[in-house]
Amino acid sequence: MHGNYLRGSIVAARLDPDALPESDKDAMNFGSGRSKAWRDIWGAGQGVGQIDEVLPAAAIVERLQQEYAAARMRVMPAVG
Repeated sequence: MHGNYLRGSIVAARLDPDALPESDKDAMNFGSGRSKAWRDIWGAGQGVGQIDEVLPAAAIVERLQQEYAAARMRVMPAVG
């Protein structure tokens, strides 16, 4: 099925992501086989392709705080 899926979940389901078979969408049967698409193969939105690093939550919060402070200074500069 066409879509965006997490490669690791395809591998974990013991499938080869580089050699997935083409299938007729009208003949798909999601009730059989060793993997259940909705449970074992994890979908991801189109934005997943924009992820280029995985950071701890604390680092993300720190970056958001810094970006917020910088944006606020552009909109409401401190009075000298």
